[in-house]
Amino acid sequence: MRLCQDSSSTPATARLILADGTVLHGEGLGATGAAVGELCFNTAMTGYQEILTDPSYAGQIVTFTFPHIGNTGVNDEDVENASTSSSAAARGAVLRATATSPSNHRARLDLSAWMRRRGIIGVTGVDTRMLTARIREEGVMSAVVAHNAAGSFDEEALIRKAQDWPGLLGRDLAKGVATPSAFSATESDWRLAEGFGTGDPNGPHAVVIDYGVKRNILRRLVGAGCRVSVVPAAASFDEIMAHEPDGVVLGNGPGDPAATAEYAVPVIRKLLEAKVPLFGICLGHQLLALAVGARTMKMPQGHHGANHPVRDHATGKVEIVSMNHGFAVDEASLPDTVEATHTSLFDGTNAGLRLKNAPAVSVQHHPEASPGPQDSFAVFERFVETMRREKAAA
Repeated sequence: MRLCQDSSSTPATARLILADGTVLHGEGLGATGAAVGELCFNTAMTGYQEILTDPSYAGQIVTFTFPHIGNTGVNDEDVENASTSSSAAARGAVLRATATSPSNHRARLDLSAWMRRRGIIGVTGVDTRMLTARIREEGVMSAVVAHNAAGSFDEEALIRKAQDWPGLLGRDLAKGVATPSAFSATESDWRLAEGFGTGDPNGPHAVVIDYGVKRNILRRLVGAGCRVSVVPAAASFDEIMAHEPDGVVLGNGPGDPAATAEYAVPVIRKLLEAKVPLFGICLGHQLLALAVGARTMKMPQGHHGANHPVRDHATGKVEIVSMNHGFAVDEASLPDTVEATHTSLFDGTNAGLRLKNAPAVSVQHHPEASPGPQDSFAVFERFVETMRREKAAA
């Protein structure tokens, strides 16, 4: 199938090509070249800079369902990758409308120039409603996004490139976006006219395992009163314990949790045996489930957006949260030692866990994000309370 959405005589400068042979024409923005990945859609109406810099999107091309992306430009403060290793998170972006000139007092650069610096390839003028409907009905699919200023493309070769891509199932991508060496995080929450704050140097020490952790998770931990250290995804139990943690955070990240589990789960099990307080987020939530014997599964479309309702079983309240995951914990596989704490109200999938025999909790959503805007911030405060309580009892 060939779908051309460019009616002018000038050759369209970008293509979005699906593995089934569908070719969509549009105008390019950002970097030139061709990138292959898993095509998904995100329903958020704000936060496109955060989305495109979230390491969890490694290996993916993001279709934005909101039509006006880029109109507020980009700035230096809303970048989410905490490590320079994860500076290239999303492989590409698909937009309905061409971004206008930035109109925001925080803007420092327009979207296309910023994407070019980061190596993100984009295409505009695409029927994103049609794409979203196809993904909803058929599931995520392999695709190639390509940008060439001359409008010259070998479409058959790009179709083969999309068809040959192996997908995310069975792939560990965490090591590729994680920090290569340990570092300390000291930035706290951002405030208008003040910038980022600093934390309590005497607070409980949280060590974050970086599977692709978002910067705002680190800021929220600091804002909740923690001292924060970040270690690589493959850090050993001894390397983590050398930091003398009061608690360990299993961060978010990309790829198949079952693949990352090969090196992450043995470490997590040792931390559980040592009764170190644990807090898992997104991929970290899935890894905690795998560590206690549960299973994970690939989702047809995944959850990607900032308007997802999640019910907290303890309070009965519904939180509006940010989600970004293509795999889910199979709740039916949870052992009796684990209690489900949160549920997605979109499809009933598991969104949180608590271990009955260890100080460990996790959530599938991103509590550091602010769609609610602060519905989920309390989970960080509860984790800090757990660290203080366990330290006092030791």
